[in-house]
Formats: sequence, structure tokens, C-alpha cells
Amino acid sequence: MDREVDFLARYRMVSGKLKKRFLRKPNVAEAIQQFGNLGRALDSQECPPYAAMCSLAQARCEHIQGNQPWEAQYLVDSASLFLKAHWSDETLKCPNFQEHLMAAINCYNHAIKVCMEQKQPALAAMFSLQLGDHLMKLGKPGEAIGHYQRAAEYQYQTPLDCLNSMTKVSSCKIQIGDYDGALTTLTEMEYLVRERGTRGHEGRPLGAYADILASCEIKRILLLVLLQPTPQRIRPEHAQTLERFTWTTTAEGNSSNVCLGEELFILLQSVVMACQSKDVEALQALQTDLWKHFTPEQNHLLHLVVEQITSAGPDVSSRLH
Repeated sequence: MDREVDFLARYRMVSGKLKKRFLRKPNVAEAIQQFGNLGRALDSQECPPYAAMCSLAQARCEHIQGNQPWEAQYLVDSASLFLKAHWSDETLKCPNFQEHLMAAINCYNHAIKVCMEQKQPALAAMFSLQLGDHLMKLGKPGEAIGHYQRAAEYQYQTPLDCLNSMTKVSSCKIQIGDYDGALTTLTEMEYLVRERGTRGHEGRPLGAYADILASCEIKRILLLVLLQPTPQRIRPEHAQTLERFTWTTTAEGNSSNVCLGEELFILLQSVVMACQSKDVEALQALQTDLWKHFTPEQNHLLHLVVEQITSAGPDVSSRLH
């Protein structure tokens, strides 16, 4: 296509075909195709914001025809193009008001609304996750939290998907330093695993549920020794979690040991006791032993624990007892 073509005039020409005329219905299908052709031409010439406007026009056309699935798809296509424009601005260090990012978020939210109107929560959850992932890539975990939480709400009938979204929520909260909020989310995840992932297995989670429960248990322990709640302020369920990792509790017969394995259970037990006794050297040795067992996020939490215990005052041990 000739680069000198007036794309705005072309857009207006196609839009004009959608106007109602006496005894003549607009050819919406033809307009959708022409908007698509124009959008592809604009995208190929590195004009993603204008290409996004064409996708929005296609979405409006599908709305006119009552074709909600394609309306949602074109809205997401438009969001992707706006995000492409935002990334271009960020890469080139162009001054901006993040208008392209806001437009992308609005497109995703509209697509999610359309999906829920059509009673398609699984598709709405997928779009919510996509938006959250985009925000994470942009270094905005605080803004991604709400979208991951919304995805988890839509996925409540599919527990594994719901737990995956809640894991993303807890990771975002850890990244922004909301350790108490992360602990609350992980505790909710444990309740969900025990409620939905242990039926028919004598109360023991199996497969993916066991892996999720083990990850939750590790992060909850690390967050508890990091937060150092006082006996007066600690929640009963969190006190019970710490109690499971004391020397008065043996690895055999402990519910946590079922998912963690004996070696990892004993190492975590040692971490709790080292924090209680404020033994920095023991913690550093345990950090080396646990490195191979932990994910990067868990290693990061353990590093924060070691740093905090190293620089903590003399009252730390009394808080954890």
C-alpha cells in the first residue's frame, strides 16, 4: 500500500459505510474486512496506535452484529497493539503520559466485561491473567495484583487454575514488600488446597496439590520468621504453623512432612529454631543447605530473613517463641 495514502481519510470512508441510509442496511461484514486490511497495513508500517483504532472499530462492528466472542477478541487485539506502542515509547525513552498503556488496560477490561456478560468466566480469567502478566513485564506488580485476584475469583470452580492465580498474587505482594498481605494470600491458598485438593485421599493432597501446599508452607514459614509477629498479635493459624516447626514436633506424623519430605522439614525446623535463638552463623549455614531446595523467590525470602536476624535487636528471639 502506498505510504502516502491518507489513512485517516480511509478510516472515515469505511466508517461512513456503517451509517444507516434510507432503505439500505450498512454492510457491516465488509467494513470489518476493510478495517482489518487497514489495520494490518498500519501495523506493518509501525503505526500500532492507529492499527489499534482499526481493531477497536472491528470490535464495534461485531458488537453491532451481536457477535460477542469476536468483539472480545478484537478488543484484545487492540490492547496488544496499544501495548506494542507503549513498549516502543519506553524503549525509545519518548516522553508520554502512559496513554497507550491506559488504553490497553481499558480494552482488556471491556473484553473481560463482554466475556462475563456471555457467562464465560474462563475466558475472562485468561484475559485478566494476560493483563496481569503484561503489567508484571512492565515492572508494575502493584497494579497487576488486582487483575490476578480477579482471575482467581473467576476460576474458583477450577481449583488448580485458581491456586495458580493466587500464587501470582502472593508473588506480587512479596515484590512490593507487602509481606503480611502475601502471608494472608498463602494461608487462603492452604485452606483451598485442604478443602478442594484432598477429597478421597485420607486428607492428604496428591500431585499438583501437594506441590502447591509444600510451596505455600515454605513461604509461610519464611514470612512468619521475617515478620516476627508478637504472641499477642499472631493469628492462631499462624501460631499453629510455627508450632509444627519446633523441636517439640517430630518429622514423623507431622502433616507438613507429608508434602515437604523429611530432609526439607528438618532444615526448615532448624531455620525456625535458629531465628528463635538468633543464631546468625547457623542461619547462614542453613541458607547454603537450602539453596538447592528453594525457588528463587524462596531464596530471596530466606536472604531477607538472614539479613533481618543479622541486624535485629536483642528482642527477636522472644517474639518468635
